[in-house]
Amino acid sequence: MFAIKDKLMEFDDEAEHRRLFRVETNSPQRKAVFSLEQGGSLPGKTTKNSVIQSFKIVILSNKLNLLLPFGPLAILVHYLTDNKGWFFLLSLLGITPLAERLGYATEQLACYTGPTVGGLLNATFGNVTELIISIIALKNGMIRVVQLTLLGSILSNMLLVLGCSFFCGGIVFSRKQQVFDKGNAVLNSGMLLIAVMSLLFPTLLHYTHSEVHAASSELVLSRSTSCIMLVAYAAYLFFQLKSQPSFLTESEETWDDDEVPEISKWEAIIWLLIFTAWVSLLSGYLVDAIEGASVSWNVPISFISVILLPIVGNAAEHAGAIMFAMKDKLDLSLGVAIGSSIQISMFAVPFCVVISWMMGEQMDLNFQLFETATLFISVIVVAFFLQEGTSNYFKGLMLILSYLIVAASFFVHQDPDQDDT
Repeated sequence: MFAIKDKLMEFDDEAEHRRLFRVETNSPQRKAVFSLEQGGSLPGKTTKNSVIQSFKIVILSNKLNLLLPFGPLAILVHYLTDNKGWFFLLSLLGITPLAERLGYATEQLACYTGPTVGGLLNATFGNVTELIISIIALKNGMIRVVQLTLLGSILSNMLLVLGCSFFCGGIVFSRKQQVFDKGNAVLNSGMLLIAVMSLLFPTLLHYTHSEVHAASSELVLSRSTSCIMLVAYAAYLFFQLKSQPSFLTESEETWDDDEVPEISKWEAIIWLLIFTAWVSLLSGYLVDAIEGASVSWNVPISFISVILLPIVGNAAEHAGAIMFAMKDKLDLSLGVAIGSSIQISMFAVPFCVVISWMMGEQMDLNFQLFETATLFISVIVVAFFLQEGTSNYFKGLMLILSYLIVAASFFVHQDPDQDDT
C-alpha cells in the first residue's frame, strides 16, 4: 500500500494519478474498498472541482465545443434576418456539441451509480436530443416530422454509425478479422425485426383498407402496440442488465479501464440540466425552421428530417462507436450503434405515440409504405452482416454505401403527407 502511495506522489497530473491508482488497485479486495461503483474515490483525492475547473473540464477540453457559439449566433440570425436556411444550418451546428456533451454528462453521472443504474441512465438520456426535438415537434402538430426524424435516427445508427465503426476498425486491424458476440448480435437483430413488425402492421392495415372501423382501427392498433413495445423494451433492459452475465462483465472491464469520473456527481447533474435546457431551447427554433429551410434550400422535408437531423443527434454515438472499434472493442461498438437503434425503435417511437395520445394528437405507427419498406430492407441487410459474428472494412464500406443509397432515395422522395407537417 505504501508503494502505491509513493508512486502516486510522483505524479502532478491528476488524470495520471487516477489512472495509476486504478491499475495498481485492480484486485478484487481493492475494488471492494475503492470501487467508484460504490461511491468511492481516490485516497486523499476528490472529484469535486471549482466552477472554473468544472468549466474547463466540460467545455474547454473538447474541440467539438468550438461549435457551441453557433447556437447563440443562430438565435441572433433568427431575429435579425428572415433567412431560414442559414438559421437552420447554424442551429444544427450549435446542437451538435450539445448532443455530445449530454452523453458525456450522463456517462459521468453513471460513474457514481454502478453499471445497472448507469445502463438505465444511458438508456434514458442516450437519445435525449431526438426525444426533445420530437416532443417539441409534437407540440407544434408536426407529427410527420417526428416520424421521419425517429426513422432517420434508426437508419443512421444501423447503417452509418455501424458502417463507419466496421470500416475504421477494419482499417486499423487490417491483418486480422475482428470478432464480436454473435449471440448478442443475433438477439439485437431480432429486436430490430420486432420493431419493424410493429410498424409494418399499422401500415399494412392502412394500405389494404381492411380496418374494422375506418380511421380509428389504425390508431387503436398503434397505441396498443406502442404499450406492448414499451413493455418489451423494459424486459430487454432487464435481460441485458440483470440476466446476461457477459454484459455486466464487459461493463465492469470497461469501467476499470476508462470510467474514472472527471467531475463530481452534483456537477454532472447540474451540467446535464444545463445542456438539456439549452438543447430544448435550440430545438424549438430548429423545428420552427424546418419548413423554411426546405423551401430555401429546395430540399424535401423528408430528406432534412431523415438524414440531416439524425446525423446531428447521433454525433456522440458516431464518435464513440468508432473509437471503440479502433480499440478492437466491437461489442461496445455494436452496443452503441445497434443498441441506440433498438432504443429509438422500441422506446422512443412508442413513447412519442403515447405522449401524443396524452397531448390529444393522433400520431400512429403508420410511417407510410416507402419509409417502412426502407427500414425493413435496412434491418435485413444489417442482420445478414451481423450473423457471422465478424467484421472487416468491406462490411463497413457496404453499410456506408447502403446509407448513401437511402440518403439519395429520400433526396428525391416527395412525402405524401408533406402538406400536413
